[in-house]
Formats: sequence, C-alpha cells, structure tokens
Amino acid sequence: MDVSRIRALRGPNLWSRHTAIEAIVSCAEDERDISNIPGFEARLRERFPEIALLQPVASGDVVSMAHALEFATLGLEAQAGCPVTFSRTAQTTEPGVYQVVVEYSEEAVGRLAFELARELCQAAVDDAPFDVASALTRLRELDEDVRLGPSTGSIVYAAVARGIPYRRLTEGSMVQFGWGSKQRRIQAAETDRTSAVAESIAQDKELTKTLLQSAGVPVPVGRPVSSAEDAWAAAGEIGGAIVVKPQDGNQGKGVTVNLTTREQIERAYAAAFKISDEVLVERYLQGHDHRILVVGDKVIAAARREPPMVIGDGVHTVRELVEQVNKDPRRGTGHATSLTKIRFDDIALARLAEDGLTADSIPAKGQRVILRNNANLSTGGTATDVTDDVHPDFAARAVAAAQMVGLDIAGVDIVCNNVLRPLEEQGGGIVELNAAPGLRMHLQPSFGKGRPVGEAIIANMFEEGDDARIPLVAVAGTNGKTTTVRLIASILANTGLRVGMTSTDGVYIAGRRIDTGDCSGPKSARNVLFHPDVDAAVLETARGGVLREGLGFDRCDVAVVTNIGAGDHLGLSYISTVEDLSVVKRVIVQNVKPDVGVAVLNAADPMVARMADSCPGKVTFFARDRSHPVMAMHRAQGKRIIYLDGNDIVAAEGSFSERLPLSHIPVTANGTIGFQIENAMAAIGAGWALGFEWAAIRAGLAGFVNDAQSAPGRFNLFQYRGATLIADYGHNPDAIRALVQAIDAMPTQAGARRSVVISGAGDRRDEDIRQQTEILGDAFDSIVLYQDQCQRGRADGEVLALLREGLANAKRAKDVQEIRGEFVAIDTAMAALQPNDICLILIDQVEEALAHIAKRVAES
Repeated sequence: MDVSRIRALRGPNLWSRHTAIEAIVSCAEDERDISNIPGFEARLRERFPEIALLQPVASGDVVSMAHALEFATLGLEAQAGCPVTFSRTAQTTEPGVYQVVVEYSEEAVGRLAFELARELCQAAVDDAPFDVASALTRLRELDEDVRLGPSTGSIVYAAVARGIPYRRLTEGSMVQFGWGSKQRRIQAAETDRTSAVAESIAQDKELTKTLLQSAGVPVPVGRPVSSAEDAWAAAGEIGGAIVVKPQDGNQGKGVTVNLTTREQIERAYAAAFKISDEVLVERYLQGHDHRILVVGDKVIAAARREPPMVIGDGVHTVRELVEQVNKDPRRGTGHATSLTKIRFDDIALARLAEDGLTADSIPAKGQRVILRNNANLSTGGTATDVTDDVHPDFAARAVAAAQMVGLDIAGVDIVCNNVLRPLEEQGGGIVELNAAPGLRMHLQPSFGKGRPVGEAIIANMFEEGDDARIPLVAVAGTNGKTTTVRLIASILANTGLRVGMTSTDGVYIAGRRIDTGDCSGPKSARNVLFHPDVDAAVLETARGGVLREGLGFDRCDVAVVTNIGAGDHLGLSYISTVEDLSVVKRVIVQNVKPDVGVAVLNAADPMVARMADSCPGKVTFFARDRSHPVMAMHRAQGKRIIYLDGNDIVAAEGSFSERLPLSHIPVTANGTIGFQIENAMAAIGAGWALGFEWAAIRAGLAGFVNDAQSAPGRFNLFQYRGATLIADYGHNPDAIRALVQAIDAMPTQAGARRSVVISGAGDRRDEDIRQQTEILGDAFDSIVLYQDQCQRGRADGEVLALLREGLANAKRAKDVQEIRGEFVAIDTAMAALQPNDICLILIDQVEEALAHIAKRVAES
C-alpha cells in the first residue's frame, strides 16, 4: 500500500460538508481484496478491536486495503474522543488506486490518525505488534493541545448555533466571527471591543481599587509594598489578617491569604515577587471566594470557589488522598477539562505545615485539609454555581465595578459570606477584576448546573438575528465565470456596497486590486471574507480549489453555474468525464443557504440543470429560449426564470415580469454576442436573488463596459488600422465555439479576411487541444500558432503538433504559420491585417498581452 498524496479539505468539498483528510492510496493486486491476505482482518481486529465492521458499501464490492485504512483512521479518531462520523473510499479510473476520505475535527489530529492507521494496517499485514493504547494517548494529547479551550470553545459553539461563521486565526484562541465589515474577533473571553486601557487597569490591582473606591464599590484596604519589611509594616497599618499578592498577576499565581505572622508575610512576599516586582498587601476579608461573570451590563453567572482540598478518612495519607482525588476523570493537567489536578508542590507542603501536617500525615475522618490558600480552579480548586442566588444589589455592584474599569467581559472576584445579601451588609469586598476571565467554572461547575456563558457573550457581540454574514455570491462553470463575477460585482457596487471580488485576474476590494494572478481558489476567498472593508463578496470558484481544499466559505447566498458544456481540465485529479466535472461544480449549489439561498442555473445545459435537485434552497433558471422544457416547467410552477424575448432580457416569476433591453447592457454589444447575453442573465439572476431593486440591477449592467480594464481577456475590442482586433482568454472548445458565433454575428465587409492567433494549454487532453483548431480551421482564413510560455508538462513542440493535427481537414484556413513566442505571434498577425479584417487573438499572458496589443494600437 502506497500513499502518494495527502490533502486537508478545510471547507465543504466534493465528498461532504465536513472537513476531511483526502489521500490517494495505491494498492498492490493482492491488497485490492483483503480476503486475499490470509488472517489480515483477524490480526487487525486483534490489535484494534474497536474498528468498525469491514464490509463493502455496495453489493458486489470488495474491501480493499484502502478501505481498511479508512476504517482504521476513523476508528482511531473516534476512540480518541474526536467527534467524527464520515468517511469514504472511492476507486479511481486507475486500477488499484483509491481516494480515501476521512473526516477530522482538528487537522493535525486527522493527519496523525491517518499515519497511525497506516502503521496499524502494516502491523496487521506483518503480524507485528501495535500499541493501540499509546496511539490513542498520542491522539488525545495532540487533540487537547490544538483544539479550542473550554472558554473559547463555548463562545464558538454558541456562534455556530446561531449560524455565525467562524475561523481560527492562530493555533491559539484568536478567532474571527463573521465576514467582511460584519466581522468581530475574540481572544479567549476577550473581545475586540475590550479596551487595552481597561485591561491594563484590571492588571494593576492598586489602580483598580482606587477607581472602585471612587465609585463607592467596597474594596479591602491596603497598599503597594517595596520589600518584605515594608509588607510587614503594611500589615501593622492594616491590622488583623492580610493578603499578599502580585500587583499585576493572574490565575491566583503568587497570592497568599490569611496571613498573620511575620514569617508568613515574608515567605508570601517572596512568592509574590517571583511573579511581579510590584507587590500589594491588603486586608484579608472573611468569607468565601466568589467569581461573578459580568458580560455587558448583566451578571451572567456566579460561582463560589473553594481552595484545593481533601477530606480525611482516617486511613490514607494526605498524598494518597490527593492521588485519589486526581483520579477523577474531570480533572486534567491543563484547562481543557472541567477541573484541574491538585498540585502537590512546595506551596502545598507549606500550606500543610501551617496546619501541622505533612504529605504523609493521616487526617482524621472528615477533617478538611486545605492545600492552597487561594481558590483558583487552575490550581485544583472547585466551584459551586450560585447564579440563581445572587441578590440584585449584589449584582449591581459587580456590574458597576466592570463598567468603572471599562471591561465588556469581566471576572469579578468578591470575598463575602454569600451572594444572598447586598455586599455592604456583610462586610465583603471586591478583591480583583479580571479581563479575559476563564469560563469553565461556569460551564462545568463542580456542583450545580452549567450556565450558557458562551451564548451570553455572543449575544453581547451581535444583535439578535444578526448572523454576521455579508451577501456572498459564488460563481462556477466552464466558461463565462469571470465576466459574470464582474457583472454581479458591478450590480452590487451600484447599490453602494463595498464589494470584494475574486477571479482568475486577481482579488479586488472596492474596485482596487490587492492581489494578482489566478485568485479563484479558497485562499483568496478567505482573504476577501477577512477584509474589514467588504460589505458583499462575489467569488469565482474554480474546480481546482474545490478539489485541492474545498470551499473557502461554509455556505453562500447565491450559487451561479454558467455552463459545463463539453467540459475543461478533464483528465486531471481523477476528473475524467463531464459528469465528474459537474459533480465538482455542483459543490457551490449544494452549499447555498437552506430555504432562503438561491441557485442560478443555466437551463440549456443539461448537466447544470440537473444541479437543481441538489439545491437546499430555491432555483432560478436562465436560458435564451423560454420554451426550453426545463424553463417551461419551472415557469408553470410559478418559479423564477430569465430568458430572451426579442431585444430584451425578461425576468419572470408567476404573473410578474421585468424587461431589460439589450441596448442598455453594453457587454452584449446590442445582443450580438450570445455568450455575453447568458452572462448578463446569470448576473441578473444573482441580483434578483439578493433582493436588489431593478433600477440598481439596470444601472449595474449599464455601467459595466467590456474593455481591457474592466474585463481583461474577455472579448476585448481594439481598432487597428481599420481592422478589428478581439483579445480573449478562451482556452477550450466550448469557449472557441462561442467566440466564433459572436464573430459570425458581427457586421463584416465583403472581402474582409479573418485571422486567429492561438496556442494551447498543455494540461488539457490531446483531443481538447485538437478540437480547438478543428473549430477555428472552419471559421478563419489564416491561423498563427504559437507555443505559450508554460507547456505544463508537455514536451517542446508537442502542443503545436496537436494544434496542427486539428487543422488537417480545415475547410477554410489556407494560411497556417508556427511562431515561437506569444508577442511575436501577435505582431505577425497584426502586420498582415488590412482594413475591415477581423483578428481574434487568444492570449495566454493576459495582462502582458493586452498591454502589448494596446501599445501596438497606440503606435499605429
């Protein structure tokens, strides 16, 4: 078994909506049916008993080694606690070669599971040992390292429940919610509206106390100290028991409470000084430690915290009791579990010594043994939910404290007897404010019920009903994608929206190009959705990106598919037929918003029309012929269609209709360019689906001019010494046919000649390259063949030879030349032009070739 490629599909893809690992797996002949390997399945089950039943997915199928790899990968992830359910193995057109797809929840974990599954299968083949327990431990540990922590995770899950899209920006807890101008960001339980000044104040405990005192909020008296001796002096000034803590610490680090002796205070000062060179001494308040979570202007949750402790049983030592407590499955070493293991360190031993105990002491039955003075969960403490008991005046004090400092999310630490009475009545006080507070004590308290704190934070960030999405249109197809994208963008921009657009020409934000090259993949789509100045997005979605990584978004408002026709790029990435290609192009249709999303489909293309069955939303069909059966049926059902009637494009639904004259849509050249009429129909369908006014749709179409600046390489017209030049990026047989039809519709003078300049993309099939010149040879008088800059795996001269073969039976072309170099070929064709001639130049280097043509035209 050989694995030649592993990909991470990070968005909805050819196989499912799940993120997944996709691998190309080659099996030797005996591995294509595991029954040919004696004892293999038994040995595999012996090593991994929990593996799913190895059985064929369809009657008559056999289970290959690739299937075993699939089941082993999914099983290892599931046993490690990952929420995965989807997997699939598909045989390719090559014998013994399979595509294995397995869902993952964390990419790194999915990749590791796949590698471990390979080792497991090989061990079963070789009858070698495999430690499945160790493998699962590695997966669990990695999963804990890379997955979102409980605080961030609770906020993300709340966003997902509301349909708000999210994306992790780092391997840590930095997350973006929403798209474009509607985006918001968090870092754990800190939002992009959390003031850096407020956070700085909260870290400075003395400044926090000063501000709270000025607002009349109860706080313990105290002051900063500069040395252990000064700390003892401050204790004398305060009187009674004191607390020593770092002035800018967190998570209870370096905090020691209930101190009365000089020795205790000096030791506590040393511990605090390790955390910060600024140390604070303040009065120790009697009572319980409470954490109040304030979000916006509301108390969302409250917990009473207890320090880490064990209860004696008269039999076991303190150390043994700690070990017993730490066996609780809720306790872990980090923050991923609801509780943290109690640490048996120097601080714990020192706390025991205060009570006259050691690690080997045996406490009496029922004796409470405190192992730390602070009650933080991060040091092994516990929490009891008391949210329902909070007195309104008590809550008001906590909210006032958060607002005085300026925190939109705050963990307010209060020491008091209980939360049932106002804070002043019981002599309690606020001892600390925390930015980015931990949420797990409220999500999974040790006792009591969890609180929906993630939902509260999302509700504070986004108005009710706001899913933080911007209008998103995805466009796929074989030909016309880029022009359709630009037409739709023009309509959207005419409504005042700042449009982010991706295409094979680059990435554009509000009309300004920020990236160049072919940007029709998921990375460019994500870049647009990341941009804060984007109010709407129109994304060209090419097959390559879908196969390579999946979509760059989870769903779209509108999916437009222009055509499939005879297809393009066939024979690549196991896409061998037009049917295969249509399945890839269909992915955007499958991922429109359920019920409210719209697929705008070409009814005249059978492959595209059939995509309607996969749409979870509504469908608008377009075609020039309204009597087409698909169009007629859709119209009879009262649904939306767009068609050509005379010199008008008509949008109709039920008894409603709207007419848009072709004379007002410049890209169609008054209706003479047929494929541009279809592109305009698709754009109209998208604008209609988004609910824009018809005046805005008209204005957007009227304002789009099909020149080299607004639509480079898309039927760009030039005048050169009385001849007409047409520059186009057409590079497949369907595009060539459409161009010939458009040129046939153009007015021509008697005796005018037609010439064409063409190369061929080396990554197409031989028959596709030949077919292009077969079409051109019957429509043009002279042909200039050139070899383009990149042969894409072809030998020198191989593409030119195929183009020559296509001209073998040409009915019209009599003059054929071969030129090395695109610009030389263009110059050769232009030099032979006479007034009224027409020259079609099929360009390869779009921008460079257009600039070259423009320069020659300017010089004429």
